[in-house]
Amino acid sequence: QVQLVESGGGLVQAGGSLRLSCRASGSSFNIYRMGWYRRAPGKQRELVATITSIGSTNYADSVKGRFTISRDNAKNTVYLQMNSLKPEDTAVYYCSRGYPIDSWGQGTQVTVSS
Repeated sequence: QVQLVESGGGLVQAGGSLRLSCRASGSSFNIYRMGWYRRAPGKQRELVATITSIGSTNYADSVKGRFTISRDNAKNTVYLQMNSLKPEDTAVYYCSRGYPIDSWGQGTQVTVSS
């Protein structure tokens, strides 16, 4: 069974940056669509960004122009570069694999202070 392990979360001031990483165990990472989702306090989990096996990307309107998703297939890792962070980006961020999604990471907390 695949394991997805996120890292890189933390506390940052508004306007700052963070880079999240998600490393997948197992093989065939390169064939899967990978994604980042988030759940803010009191809200449902929502899509942040996805990247296909060939590198096509998709973003939620709320993060377009500020966040960038990328992947390194040699390292079985997907990244989320987050710039110009806002307090409303505060959430637990989750990595996902596949479409339909077949695996989730445990989540990493991102807190943006005003």
